[in-house]
Amino acid sequence: MDKNSLMAIVVALMIILPALMALGWRNRRRRQSSIPAPRRLDGALADPGFTSDVFYVATTVAGEPLERIAVGGLGFRARASIAANGQGVALAIPGQAPVWIPAGEIVGIDRATWTIDRVVEPDGLVLLAWRLVADSGESTPVDSYLRFDAPTFAAGFIAAVTELISQTSPSSAQGGTA
Repeated sequence: MDKNSLMAIVVALMIILPALMALGWRNRRRRQSSIPAPRRLDGALADPGFTSDVFYVATTVAGEPLERIAVGGLGFRARASIAANGQGVALAIPGQAPVWIPAGEIVGIDRATWTIDRVVEPDGLVLLAWRLVADSGESTPVDSYLRFDAPTFAAGFIAAVTELISQTSPSSAQGGTA
């Protein structure tokens, strides 16, 4: 095989592979069209008891850490900020309105070591289990994975969310862990 043939193969692969990736992402979004978009927070969170910068890793279908959610701007990793108060949690990912997770939709919080495309030291991720709720009342349980810059920030967030869960009714919280 000559040099020009190899170059043609490489160029073809450079065109075909990204096209296949885009097609796969579009199909994932189509398959997940029944999953509701997350609630949005208008403005800033009032009186946050906890705030921190965080690395947003992924949101996946609950219990399936390899099944990334692609709806509502939750599909891509990014630096973000997170805040919690007595009413819920706000996740602000740059380039979109902050995601609002009311306390009644938080299912639990735990530590994790891995999720899609990310493996860290033991308990290096915080797993926030919650429900994406549609206007019809139907919900999809999801897990959001967060990586904090320091263990003390992770512990503070876990404490804030655990307190939120304990304040909600027993039927909407499941013991404080996922």
